[in-house]
Amino acid sequence: MNGRLATGLSQISNDPSCLEDGGFWAVSTTFEGAFTAFKFADVREANFPTSPWQKINGEWSSSLNKEEYIAYVMKVQEHIAQGWVYQVNACREISIDVQAQDLRGLFSQILESNPAPWAAYLEAPGINIASASPELFLKRDADRIRTSPIKGTAAVGTVDFGMKDRAENVMIVDLMRNDLGQICKSGSVTVPRLLSTEAHPGLVHLVSDIEGELKDGVTWTEIFTRLSPPGSISGAPKSSAVSVIEDNEGARGPYCGALGWVQGDMCELSVAIRIFYKDDKLRFGTGAGITWASVPVDEWEETQLKARRLVSLAGGLL
Repeated sequence: MNGRLATGLSQISNDPSCLEDGGFWAVSTTFEGAFTAFKFADVREANFPTSPWQKINGEWSSSLNKEEYIAYVMKVQEHIAQGWVYQVNACREISIDVQAQDLRGLFSQILESNPAPWAAYLEAPGINIASASPELFLKRDADRIRTSPIKGTAAVGTVDFGMKDRAENVMIVDLMRNDLGQICKSGSVTVPRLLSTEAHPGLVHLVSDIEGELKDGVTWTEIFTRLSPPGSISGAPKSSAVSVIEDNEGARGPYCGALGWVQGDMCELSVAIRIFYKDDKLRFGTGAGITWASVPVDEWEETQLKARRLVSLAGGLL
């Protein structure tokens, strides 16, 4: 991630307290809360070693087709009407068979054609992720922390987001202020940037920053417990949104978790969106934030928009 190349895997842990040892750990969490960290002995500034990628043939299959996804959106809106939630990030997974042994070549394609700000690659026993994430989950520098949720996605050329996107962004800013407030000193949580338009590869996003100063003695275990899953890909209120997601989607796995690195009191962790991950198939998740003002078919089209550019790099028909 961002020019750090880590090799020499020496330890794997599922306990966040391992991060207190000051070593360099690559971290991947799942949306459901599973934590895995990989300690590397050799960390240096270097470019990612370029590898070739043979584009996939065939058609991607979706966990929810267009009609099913639209029904999911309408169900979320029913929950909103009942006062159970205000916003839910509704996702679906697409998958395809792949012959490649690893995703190094695909990540090389991402770096060349879709250089996302938090792009990252992780290959270790039991896990292989190539990420084009545009979103910062957590940046820590000693006692200062920052999160930068994205809410609002549009095609390149959009200069002004509508009220739906702006309201949704503010909802998640408020949620993340509350999450940071659990681990930060009273009065230290601020919003230095609100509703800023950012250009990303193939898309435009609406982004805000929330910052704070950590309470004395806060541990990495507390940080991950209080902030997971990321608010921008769950919803508001978070607990109710997660319940709706559990009732309507299968397990998301590493998609919509956190991905990045931790070293001592420093970290850069992305929200694990726009990621490819490989197990028995190649998988990619895509979603949209649903509010009362959502137009269901437009939300389907947003999931297509988010997937289209990256799927074109991998190959196959969407």
